[in-house]
Amino acid sequence: MSQDNPDKAAASPEPDTTTAEGAPAPAPEETTAAAAAEEVAEQTTVAPEETDEDVVVEELDAYVVPAGTVVVTGPTLVARLGAEAFGTFALALVGLGIALYTGLSQVDGLAVALGFGIAVLAAIIAVGHVSGGHFNPAVTLGAAIGGRTPWKDVLPYWLAQLVGGILAAAILFITIPSTLPSLITQDTEATAKTFFTNVANGFGEHSPLATASSGQVEFSLVIGLLVEIVLTAVFVGIILGATDRRSANVQAPFAIGLALAVLLLVATPVTNGSLNPARSTAAAIFSESWALGQLWLFWVAPLVGAALAGLIYRAFAAEPVEDNLLEEDDAYVTTDDVLVVSER
Repeated sequence: MSQDNPDKAAASPEPDTTTAEGAPAPAPEETTAAAAAEEVAEQTTVAPEETDEDVVVEELDAYVVPAGTVVVTGPTLVARLGAEAFGTFALALVGLGIALYTGLSQVDGLAVALGFGIAVLAAIIAVGHVSGGHFNPAVTLGAAIGGRTPWKDVLPYWLAQLVGGILAAAILFITIPSTLPSLITQDTEATAKTFFTNVANGFGEHSPLATASSGQVEFSLVIGLLVEIVLTAVFVGIILGATDRRSANVQAPFAIGLALAVLLLVATPVTNGSLNPARSTAAAIFSESWALGQLWLFWVAPLVGAALAGLIYRAFAAEPVEDNLLEEDDAYVTTDDVLVVSER
């Protein structure tokens, strides 16, 4: 019986390490590394998603801002001030224009009130989305106290509103025919200022009731102050409620316009109906001197009323702080990292 030859076993051929082309095969370590690299490449390569032909893919400019960054959105301050000036201009031009010629056209207080109401309604629809549609320093103050407008915008808004109102009154003043005041008043010394005084706000002997009764009955300073405070508070409260994000905002301009009209019907016999310091200032500048002397009341009363409305809204009806991002706010401070997408 034969025995295995140890030399033959030692001389048995080793495994072939060459490829079919005759090149040396890669070492096992190299093969493992290459396979791992290919696997990683397959995992990190994402195939493009198939999109339906009807789906339009739109690229957006997006960036991430860290916590504490102020994110500015919406119209610029210049655009908002322009909108406020335009809206107040339209309000004063229509309202004061109708009131100025009531004696000639036989229109009454209802027409004047509706004129102011429709004018503010139209202005809010036209440019309210730009600035918030205040057109009234009292509304701006109430909105700021109610947390609806940044405090830094209050003074610029007031200035824009005054410019718009005064410009409208100036146009009405310079277009008064020179002979009309004396014809209306039957006084040869009557001037355009005398005629324009009919639209100025006043109390006491200069209240409309005193004029209509030849001074026999008048509304005192206290009554005028109280009426303007209460009516302005109601007006600003309606605005804050109607423009709240939880209400049907599409109807807000109509609610605001109608509210202004009916409130002016109440105020007109007492003070000639202000509720708006910009309107009162514009009329007083082109009226007789007494109008400027009584102008203080038509700043103090509407601002006090607006402040009351803002405080009441803030206390009982305001949105939670974390959900208080309002349309007229131009900036907010992020508390977390935020992805901001700017649509083109």
